[in-house]
Amino acid sequence: MSEVNNKRERKNIFRKLIHFFTLNSSILGMLIMVILVGMGEKMAERFLPLYIIAMGGSSIIIGLLNGMDNLLSALYSFPGGWLADKFGYKKALTVFNLMAMFGYLIVVIFPSWIAVLVGAVFFISWTAISLPATMSLISSVVPPNRRSMGISLNSIVKRIPMSLGPILGGVLILHYGRIQGVRYAFIVAFILAGVALIVQNKFIQEQPPKAKTEQRKSSRRFSSNLRHLLVSDILVRFCEQIPYAFVVVWVVENNHINELQFGILTTIEMVTAMLIYIPVAYLADRSTRKPYVAITFFNFTVFPLVLLISHSFPAMVIAFIIRGLKEFGEPTRKALIMDLAPEDAKAYTFGTYYLIRDVIVSFAAFGGAFLWQRSPQLNFLTASAFGLLGTLYFIFKVKPQKQF
Repeated sequence: MSEVNNKRERKNIFRKLIHFFTLNSSILGMLIMVILVGMGEKMAERFLPLYIIAMGGSSIIIGLLNGMDNLLSALYSFPGGWLADKFGYKKALTVFNLMAMFGYLIVVIFPSWIAVLVGAVFFISWTAISLPATMSLISSVVPPNRRSMGISLNSIVKRIPMSLGPILGGVLILHYGRIQGVRYAFIVAFILAGVALIVQNKFIQEQPPKAKTEQRKSSRRFSSNLRHLLVSDILVRFCEQIPYAFVVVWVVENNHINELQFGILTTIEMVTAMLIYIPVAYLADRSTRKPYVAITFFNFTVFPLVLLISHSFPAMVIAFIIRGLKEFGEPTRKALIMDLAPEDAKAYTFGTYYLIRDVIVSFAAFGGAFLWQRSPQLNFLTASAFGLLGTLYFIFKVKPQKQF
């Protein structure tokens, strides 16, 4: 009898874990897809600047590739959301994976930096174009009071390929050289994306579409709460992007901390983010989401100030822990967007939100460069000023959502 009871107890624990992490067939399929496609993407994409130089390209071409990444990430959000709402998130994700595979194939077949630019149109912004469909999937298959947990799981899993992908890509380059190593990395990326296609079609279950009404157009308008969230988010992202490209310059060149130590600081940031996702999601799903998003915006605001006064490695550790804490309520913020989006247009609304936000915020990087030329202090202080403004706007303008 004791053995039977132990088996029952193990099954109960297993069921509780499944419930706690909101796991089901569709979520499992999505998480596997994110790992497979992300792994291929990160092991190949991270080394494209080296590949471009090896193929005779210049630093201008590398800058152009980076600019394409930022621009396409913004522009792809809208069609990504529209396609997910029009054809369903399962079909949309299939199309997006096929696009990425086509881009990989272009780079593999045509060894040229021109092929990289052409192929990048199809693969470099897979994350951006698939994000609305992924959020729509989570919104459809996870209860509203568990969305923060579902999105947090996605955020954690995304960091697995971000950590391992560049290592595997680096191994290929060390063994086969920059040109062949990168091409082999893209071959592996193509294969992994193909496996992801099989997995997502086997596991992901498409939910029946919501009933369309004649008020479809009006339902796609942003609510006042969502508009206020967007404005505050834009201001806070200005805080993030104004110093973003210069953080490594400040740490390494201005404070004589070496590249290895900077890598350690980056690892500390990512580990901090991963450690807080689950507990914060658990709490946010059981109360109003507003306080957790406000704390996130506050951490964005504080980071440039702490970094500015940090001049030793221990001080930098504290700064990068705070930088990791900016992920404190990021999944909760995404869940809040889905809560505020109309039921029949969640992916469309999410994509539109990111399109507007990222196009506007893309100008922050240019402004940050001019501020940095004047002085690093002016850059960091201006960034924090935007963060403070966005945080206060969010606190006073966005109304708390009712607990589910």
